[in-house]
Parts: sequence; structure tokens; C-alpha cells
Amino acid sequence: MDSPHGAAVKAEDFGLKGPRGWVFRGVGIDAAPGSLIAVEGPSGSGRTCLLLALTGRMKATQGHAEIDGHRLPKRMTAVRRIAALGHVPGVNDLDQALTVAEQLREGALLHRRYDGPVRALLRPRAERRARAAARIDEALAAAGLDLDTLPKGARTSVRDLERLEAVRLSVAIALLGSPRLLALDDLDLKLSDTERTEAWALLRSIAARGTTVLAVCSEAPADAVALRTSPKEEDVPEAPDAPGAAPQAADRKITWGSAAKSAPDAGADAGAGAGAGPDTEAAAENDSDSETDTDGDRDTDTATATENENDDTKGEDDALAEAGRA
Repeated sequence: MDSPHGAAVKAEDFGLKGPRGWVFRGVGIDAAPGSLIAVEGPSGSGRTCLLLALTGRMKATQGHAEIDGHRLPKRMTAVRRIAALGHVPGVNDLDQALTVAEQLREGALLHRRYDGPVRALLRPRAERRARAAARIDEALAAAGLDLDTLPKGARTSVRDLERLEAVRLSVAIALLGSPRLLALDDLDLKLSDTERTEAWALLRSIAARGTTVLAVCSEAPADAVALRTSPKEEDVPEAPDAPGAAPQAADRKITWGSAAKSAPDAGADAGAGAGAGPDTEAAAENDSDSETDTDGDRDTDTATATENENDDTKGEDDALAEAGRA
């Protein structure tokens, strides 16, 4: 298949703040086209949100990034056209009810309908089918997935695939659109050491063909451009207690190549227990979100204001869900 010109990935002071604080903050990167970029860190450290923000699927709230010259967050639509997602749990999961052949045909049809040129829809049906079959074969070859090795060949159910086979299938579907940036989440999840080596070899081969690759992982290989999101608890003095005030959350901060602060478990009750105190600036920013009545219950008006803080709830909900993973 086509070997597209890869997308350069740049970011400066890139960050996203949700209703409960920073999901990621202060990200900086300068990666050349065709790079293999690894976002390394534990689950719940903002990895997936950073991946979605860099691919134009989530709107950042601080700083800026440039993907192939398209500036984020202003040109998210343009970035989405050149950036494809491999498997990202909860965003584009494979359909477990389909066979591998059906999943591939669906991916080809969706690409032709929404991403392909309009004139492609006017070609004769036989020509369209032949072109789709050729693109599928090329994408499978690039992803290293041989259908003949599967238990039932192309008729194998997606639910019966091994983890690495599912990764290869998701990569093949993403490559059908010849993206300039390919992004995958949780690359090394549930993979053995041998399978992990094979997965990184696959991504290196794709990067070598010209496509920039961005992968979320728990441990980055030595030859990748690494963004580390490793939060740790730090001793931060708590702000003086005020009547009816609940403990505040420490900032979560992601910086280029360095460790970061962690936030308390976002899934825990916001009004229960004591967490690490914030610095003075964070205390001022989050003051209205953390007030409670004298019985320790969250004030109704404050909760309503927090819920309405941002009309674009999609990015906030996704960011909050990622912050709650641990």
C-alpha cells in the first residue's frame, strides 16, 4: 500500500484540565516524521487522553501542538483526517460478533464512504470491490497478519483472536486509510515478552515505511522517542482548613522526560478522606469545586456549577474517565 509522508509531532506546554484538575500538563515534544513515539506510564496517568489530544480527538485546554503543521487545538478536524487510531479501548473496539473478514470489509467500506474521494463512489461495483480487496491485502501484509494461520482463516471470529492477532488486525484496519500518524493505546497490555518484542517490531516496520507511530505503553523501548507520564506522590503542604472546605486534589503534571505529581484516585468520593494538598495556585483554581456544607456533603449549587463548567462535555467526560483508571 501507499507509504505516506509521516507527520511531524510537536508540542509545547500542552495540557488538558478536566472538572477535577489536570489530566496532563506541560507536555513538550519535537519528533520528526516517521518517528516511533512511546507514551510511557502507568494506567491512570493521562496516557490515553494525551494520545487522543495529539490525534485531534480530544480538545486540549493549555498550550499547543502541531501535527504535520496543523496546529492544535484549533485544527482538530484536519488532524483527524491524517491520524488513524489502532485499538483504543472504549473508543474503537473491534466488534466481537464479526469475523475477521467482515471486520476488514467494514473498515474498507467506512474508509471509502467517509475518508475516500467522492469520485471513488462513482466507480463500477466490480472495480470498487477489487480496489478494496487489494487495499485489504496490502494492509494485512503491512500489519503482519496472515489469515491462513488463523484457526478458521478469514472466517475466524474476532472474539477468538489472540491479543497480538487483535493488535495486528486493528493496525491493518487503521492502515487502510494510509494515515500519516498511527496511534495505539495499551500496546503491551496482556502480551508476553516475546509478543511484546513482536509488537514493537511491527511498529518499527510501519515507521520505517514513513508513517509516524504513537503508542501508549507501560515500558518504552530504548530506540523510541519517549514521553513519560509517571506520577508519584509528593509531600505538598495542605492549605489551611476553612470551615466547610473539603481536601483539595494535587495537580497531575506531565513533563517531557520527567516524573510528575499524581492526583488522588478520581473514582473515590470527592468529599471523603484526606488527600495530598495542592500548591497555592491550584488551591485558588479549585476552591469553588471543593467546597462542602458543614456536614461534609457537597453543596448543591457548587455541584451544579461544576457540572456546567464546560458545555463541551465529551472531552471532560473522556478525560475524567481516563483520570479514574488506575
